[in-house]
Amino acid sequence: MPTTTAPTVRLAMWSGPRNISTAMMRSFGARPDAFVCDEPLYAHYLQVTQDRRHPGFDETLARHDADWRRVTNWLTGPVPNGATLFYQKQMAHHLLPNVGREWINDLTNCFLIRDPWEMLTSLIEFIPSPTLADTGLPQQVELFQSLRIATGGFPLVIDAQDVLENPRGMLLAICDSLDIPFYEEMLAWPPGLRETDGAWAPFFYDKVALTTSFGPYRRKVVELASELRPLLAECNALFEQLAEHRLRM
Repeated sequence: MPTTTAPTVRLAMWSGPRNISTAMMRSFGARPDAFVCDEPLYAHYLQVTQDRRHPGFDETLARHDADWRRVTNWLTGPVPNGATLFYQKQMAHHLLPNVGREWINDLTNCFLIRDPWEMLTSLIEFIPSPTLADTGLPQQVELFQSLRIATGGFPLVIDAQDVLENPRGMLLAICDSLDIPFYEEMLAWPPGLRETDGAWAPFFYDKVALTTSFGPYRRKVVELASELRPLLAECNALFEQLAEHRLRM
């Protein structure tokens, strides 16, 4: 009797910073069929921008490949460890103008978004004076629109709040939308760091390392400095362009 082989899915989850992107990587990394990679274009981003506001700058460039062509060839090549799902945690702001875009069409692309107020109040803990480009939102919108034109459809958009409010329901809906099986293992994972975490993990993942599941959603009650209010308004306008297409159960 002939056997069937599960099709390979290379899933790029395009996020901005502080969007539960690492928790989503933990969730997909708990699947028995998956291999995950962590922000594969980060080293190139740091090499080009020389932005030393980012903790772990030297460690990242020492450990990770900064050649975007080699990296994207790897992302679209054979899936490591014989996995059938290659989950790629991607930061949209790492897509610098010099990085080619053709390889993206060989991936299944999704977008992870978060309420800008909550995202900014978290981001300023690491980057006290962020720019609009630092949020990844303009890059997410640009990529979303280009994929709409290229595919004639709407890429999947996932709101972080929806995931935190109903992890099981949303993960079921995400897997169904992507035509991949859902695994209960996606709802829980061991604590600690991973070999697949980036070199920046000790600087950013202290809270995630303590988790074993998605935490309950709690609305942040934090004031945003007045000088950041214009940035918040810009973020809100871009966020709404994506949020109107978000996955709803």
